[in-house]
Amino acid sequence: MRELALHLLDVAQNALEAGATRLAIEIEEDLAADRLTISVVDNGRGMDAELLAKVRDPFTTTRTTRRVGLGIPLLTAAAERCNGKVEIASQPGQGTAVMATFQHSHIDRAPLGDVAGTLVTAILAKPELELTYRHRVGEREFVFSAAELREQLGDVPLNLGPVIQWVREYLSENIAALYETDETNASPTSNVESQDE
Repeated sequence: MRELALHLLDVAQNALEAGATRLAIEIEEDLAADRLTISVVDNGRGMDAELLAKVRDPFTTTRTTRRVGLGIPLLTAAAERCNGKVEIASQPGQGTAVMATFQHSHIDRAPLGDVAGTLVTAILAKPELELTYRHRVGEREFVFSAAELREQLGDVPLNLGPVIQWVREYLSENIAALYETDETNASPTSNVESQDE
C-alpha cells in the first residue's frame, strides 16, 4: 500500500466488522529512537488462539464477502521491510490489539498519508463509535475523542455533512501542526506552546 493510513483503515475496518464499539488508535513518532509505532486497540469479538495463530496467513479471514484476508499480512510485510514487526494480542470477547513498529527513517517506509480520512471513514461507518486518537511526534501531542465531541454537539450527529467536514479539517490541521517548526528550533520535536509566544 502506498500509505500507512490505508493499513490503519484496514485494521479499523476489521475491528468494526468484529463488533467493536470502542476503538483506540495511537501513532507515536519517536524521532530520537528512529521508531514509528502504530497501535489499534478495540473491544470487538476478539480471536481465539487458533485464529490468532493463523491471522498472518492471507488465506485466513472471517469475512464472508471474500475468501482472502490481506490486511494483516500486508501490514506485517510493510513493517518487516522497515526493520519493524507486527504484534497482535487478542482474546475472545475482550477485543484485539494490533501494534506495528517501523524504523522511522527507513527508505522503504511508506508515508503516513491521509490519517484524517481514515478516522473520518471510521466515524461515518459507525457514528456512535467511541473513537479516540492520539498522535505524538517527539514532544508534541494531539488527542481527539469522538465522545468528547459528541458531548459538545449534543443532539447533532457526528456524521452530519457540515460536522464531518469540520471534523476532517480539524483532524488534518492538528495532525499537520505536529510537524510544524518554529524559528527558535527548526525541529518537529519543538514544543507546541513555543509557537504561540
